[in-house]
Amino acid sequence: MNIEEQASCGMVEHLLAMCPGAAYPGLESPVKINQISLDESGEHMGVCSEDGKLQVFGLYSGEEFHETFDCPIKIVAVHPQFVRSSCKQFVTGGKKLLLFERTWMNRWKSSVLHEGEGNIRSVKWRGHLIAWANNMGVKIFDITSKQRITNVPRDDISLRPDMYPCSLCWKDAVTLIIGWGTSIKICSVKERHASEMRDLPSRYVEIVSQFETEFYISGLAPLCDQLVVLSYVKEVSEKTEREYCARPRLDIIQPLPETCEEISSDALTVRGFQENECRDYHLEYSEGESLFYVVSPRDVVVAKERDQDDHIDWLLEKKKYEEALMAAEISHRNIKRHKILEIGLAYVNHLVERGEYDMAARKCQKILGKNASLWEYEVYKFKEIGQLKAISPYLPRGDPVLKPLIYEMILHEFLESDYEGFATLIREWPGDLYNNSVIVQAVRDHLKKDSQNKTLLKTLAELYTYDKNYGNALEIYLTLRHKDVFQLIHKHNLFSSIKDKIVLLMDFDSEKAVDMLLDNEDKISIKKVVEELEDRPELQHVYLHKLFKRDHHKGQRYHEKQISLYAEYDRPNLLPFLRDSTHCPLEKALEICQQRNFVEETVYLLSRMGNSRSALKMIMEELHDVDKAIEFAKEQDDGELWEDLILYSIDKPPFITGLLNNIGTHVDPILLIHRIKEGMEIPNLRDSLVKILQDYNLQILLREGCKKILVADSLSLLKKMHRTQMKGVLVDEENICESCLSPILPTDAAKPFSVVVFHCRHMFHKECLPMPSLNAPAQYCNICSAKNRGPGSAILEMKK
Repeated sequence: MNIEEQASCGMVEHLLAMCPGAAYPGLESPVKINQISLDESGEHMGVCSEDGKLQVFGLYSGEEFHETFDCPIKIVAVHPQFVRSSCKQFVTGGKKLLLFERTWMNRWKSSVLHEGEGNIRSVKWRGHLIAWANNMGVKIFDITSKQRITNVPRDDISLRPDMYPCSLCWKDAVTLIIGWGTSIKICSVKERHASEMRDLPSRYVEIVSQFETEFYISGLAPLCDQLVVLSYVKEVSEKTEREYCARPRLDIIQPLPETCEEISSDALTVRGFQENECRDYHLEYSEGESLFYVVSPRDVVVAKERDQDDHIDWLLEKKKYEEALMAAEISHRNIKRHKILEIGLAYVNHLVERGEYDMAARKCQKILGKNASLWEYEVYKFKEIGQLKAISPYLPRGDPVLKPLIYEMILHEFLESDYEGFATLIREWPGDLYNNSVIVQAVRDHLKKDSQNKTLLKTLAELYTYDKNYGNALEIYLTLRHKDVFQLIHKHNLFSSIKDKIVLLMDFDSEKAVDMLLDNEDKISIKKVVEELEDRPELQHVYLHKLFKRDHHKGQRYHEKQISLYAEYDRPNLLPFLRDSTHCPLEKALEICQQRNFVEETVYLLSRMGNSRSALKMIMEELHDVDKAIEFAKEQDDGELWEDLILYSIDKPPFITGLLNNIGTHVDPILLIHRIKEGMEIPNLRDSLVKILQDYNLQILLREGCKKILVADSLSLLKKMHRTQMKGVLVDEENICESCLSPILPTDAAKPFSVVVFHCRHMFHKECLPMPSLNAPAQYCNICSAKNRGPGSAILEMKK
């Protein structure tokens, strides 16, 4: 018999792989096979054929049983434990269900288990339970109790049972799966409670799930918690619109309570499928070996549960290299025939063949790992196809490190065609990967052709930096005005090299340059910087201004120079400089400000030099700003200035209004009001007078409030002092007389004494105090009176 190998799409990809069967003994061609049956061990097979022959034989032994019946044997089921000598039993189906048992004399004895309901078309044996199907439905027989325990009637009676026979399979010892037509039922055999038994069997059957399928069922087999279904398919021709028999399908489905989910589906190619009917296909399985047997009239297809190696084989055959690599990595402990590296290299070659060079190079990182020799081999392969640029971003740069020639080869490739890419690699690759002098020379050769190429110049500066040739690097950076020049100076302490390049640095970025120079005064002195900038006063001002902001005293020797620099380049900061500096010569500053007619600065300098009246006069005559004049008079707080201000303003109504609004808190407004000429029209006079009165009232209220606070505080302090003075004072042996410095109390307690204690807590022997006179009858503490701390009157006189 020809056993064909199947390798179609769905199921083979996901779960099962078809493989050729062996030439099993007893299987003869071209007789039509009705059914085969295996025991649980998979070592014994029962085969019944159309010519009425029944054969039960060992697949791996010479044990064999032959029997020929007058009528065709449609079905056979071998005892699950047929391998054991005590279980040499099998049942056959036809018009009767016959049980064959081997007797003690090695003869076979048959007994009828069921008859009278038409042909028996399917039998399955599991444990002590035999299930069979006839025209009426499905029965289950308990071989131990010799009782039939259930009858499950068939659903669709319109289908001919001989054309669409029932398919049975046991998932476990108590779960029977029934497939008939397009319906699948999952039945559970359960033990009946003792109180319910009476005359009933000890077990009963409950249908736990039932659902419909799209195709007719030719066979069922369990696969973990899923089902393998052999489906008979009819399709409609698009041309003739007639039904025809399509290839049978082997599906894997996931049963649900009322429906199912398809996991995978495979169409099987068997000989003569165009003439076959649903009844011509059968599905058997060997639980011990995880083998599934698809039986057709002319072929037997053996399917086995696929392992990860099979899955990878299929993926590689379909050129799904990425999925194959992922599967191998996930199951690296379980695969036996494949190696991750070989799959990965095949994947890289596949990508290269398809022209996906970047993807191929990216995958090299993961596939080649730390294998330096493989990396170098792949680089040369990419060179042969002119794709060195594709692999360059992914080359290892640390562990492992390839030969310098590899990196130099790629750098030369970029240098010939892509300056930007070359510069990127120089920035990203550590300088010790390649021979730096070789690359420097190559860059210099290219610069001979294009001497102003900024990309090459910048890259050459970086190469000089790697080579610790900082002087050449700095010169290039300054020529290019590159931002990294300051980082280079700081990082490699190149301050000695920039003493004659300060102007270049300031022209490039004055802010960064000044910050760097001020942060490193110990390396480049202030004097040196000022001298270098002598011909560029605008840059000199930027430097000295920032120095002054940091420290008002460090550059004091240049403050006189800064007056002119501020006046020329930074007028807004001149006045703050004059206010903060204590080292600039005022006469020089005044001269410069008067020459340039800087009124505000001149006013400040005049006031600082003590010439407040001239400053006030300039404010009034030059600025004509009464508010500023009033503010200046308030700051100086000089009565003569107020008098001058009043005299200057008396004939100027706007000035009088300003004075009336602001003078009230510093000068008596009456002095101003009396001097106003009668009949002079003053703007907003009424409002100004109202404001004066309001300010006066406010002052009165403030005085009264302060007076109340002072009286309350004085009274509170007086009461506190009185309470304190009313308290007793402790006098003991530790106290001394403040005059004679001897103990205040005598050592002999019986001896009389007299002690005077003042409120200031100073103590004296009475005889140590001067006698009161007629002019000063009260006694005072000598110590407090001498220190002008106020009189310390006596508060206590102790006598004994």
